[in-house]
Amino acid sequence: MGSTGVIVEERKLDTFIVPDPDEINSATYAIKAFFPADTPIDPLLNAIHTRVLEEVPALRVAGIHLAWRQIGNQDWAEGWKQYFSAVRIGKKLVIKPSWEQTRFTAAVIVTLDPGMAFGTGTHGTTRLCLEFIAHLHDSGHAARRILDVGTGSGILAIAGAALGAEHVVACDIDPVAVQTAQENAALNACAERIEVTLELVQDIGGAFDLVVANILAEENVRLASELCARVAPGGYLVLSGILREKVDYVTAAFSSRFATPAVIDYAEEWACIKYRRTV
Repeated sequence: MGSTGVIVEERKLDTFIVPDPDEINSATYAIKAFFPADTPIDPLLNAIHTRVLEEVPALRVAGIHLAWRQIGNQDWAEGWKQYFSAVRIGKKLVIKPSWEQTRFTAAVIVTLDPGMAFGTGTHGTTRLCLEFIAHLHDSGHAARRILDVGTGSGILAIAGAALGAEHVVACDIDPVAVQTAQENAALNACAERIEVTLELVQDIGGAFDLVVANILAEENVRLASELCARVAPGGYLVLSGILREKVDYVTAAFSSRFATPAVIDYAEEWACIKYRRTV
């Protein structure tokens, strides 16, 4: 109807349960549509109201409420950047977007912009992993060899390399993620130390000081044997991408494989589970 853009409020879903398409949900949801400032308001609202009523049997809505307001000129192409800013993690690590000049001094800088592959450091699961990688570095025990399973944007692999890892293997099943991770590694001048691959974790050989898997809880459990087998003596296994309610499910699959209990950290509804293999 002439809208220059539409925002549909997301419906909150369980991460692991496919929604029933026939379910009638009684909640209220907002749909925002943007129109040119010179659009006549009353005819537009009447037209929208009539159109929605015509579609009610298909939309299965109980009722609608229309409201409008005028907004000032905004640079939409640039405005979203306000939500991504440089952040320090640990004593040295800083994750920043390319358009921002860092205000941090004596820092290890990782430059990474939001893109098509998951991972900017702002999401709780990624942040928890970054904090542990930074903790190892800050405590003088930086991992020399890292395996990053489900690398996405490559942020964890790049952070590990930036903080001293000599060799990092970053794998993902998504070709877009692999390409993105390779580009981000090159941007941060550490491509020679990061091997980005579509190879499955079960096909990757060797032992690593740190194995990090920021993937779904079910995938962590499915890959339990392969992940544990790649942790070197004295090394760490970090499992993330896990909702709070899935912690017991994941620890039940892993805890019997380690002599020491798990250390679990939380960020909002997300959990990060860490194990260490004794020498």
